[in-house]
Amino acid sequence: MLNELFTPSVQHALDIVGIFVFAISGALLAVRKNFDVFGIAVLAEVTALGGGIFRDVIIGAIPPAAFTDLGYFTTPLLAAGLVFFLHPHVERIQVGVNVFDAAGLGLFCVAGTVKAYDYGLGLTSSATLGLATAVGGGVLRDVLANEVPSLLRWDRDLYAVPAIVGSVMVVLCIRFDALNAYTSTLAVVTAFVLRLLALRYHWRAPRAYNRRSSRAEETSSGT
Repeated sequence: MLNELFTPSVQHALDIVGIFVFAISGALLAVRKNFDVFGIAVLAEVTALGGGIFRDVIIGAIPPAAFTDLGYFTTPLLAAGLVFFLHPHVERIQVGVNVFDAAGLGLFCVAGTVKAYDYGLGLTSSATLGLATAVGGGVLRDVLANEVPSLLRWDRDLYAVPAIVGSVMVVLCIRFDALNAYTSTLAVVTAFVLRLLALRYHWRAPRAYNRRSSRAEETSSGT
């Protein structure tokens, strides 16, 4: 089904773009954490490929595409090299990086959902793996960097929610036999725009209802 939506060359180009911008975010976090060149490369690879590898292992697409396509593996290394030498300049264009990251989020949640469905998963499972494809690399990045994953933190702009919306749109289109290049593109654009709006207006998910304790209180009670 995925090849019916986009030609293989177009799909591959979109994947490479998404992998590159995700790798940039991983490499930048490694620089902020004062990692060495190996650490920068590892965080770039994990961020860019982690979600896709997780999806492929779950659905049985073995070996994962990250290990069969040299372009998938080398693109994060190029991003890591760019950040290693030019990270002050990359930091200055963080807004642009965020825009491309949002585009990668939209692309990966849709592509991941469709691929999971192609391999025989149900609609709900396909949407779940679409979400995992989009955010899984970022979760692994934060864990390796010894941080609470961004999508679990209340003080971060919505990230998982736009991917969920994009994945759900895809499975609804599949359910009603309406999935095509136009509707899948609409799902990508919707996730992309929601993420940009969340960044622009600092949309965040609500915390526990009627929560009275502060972070400081929680910290003191645990010591």
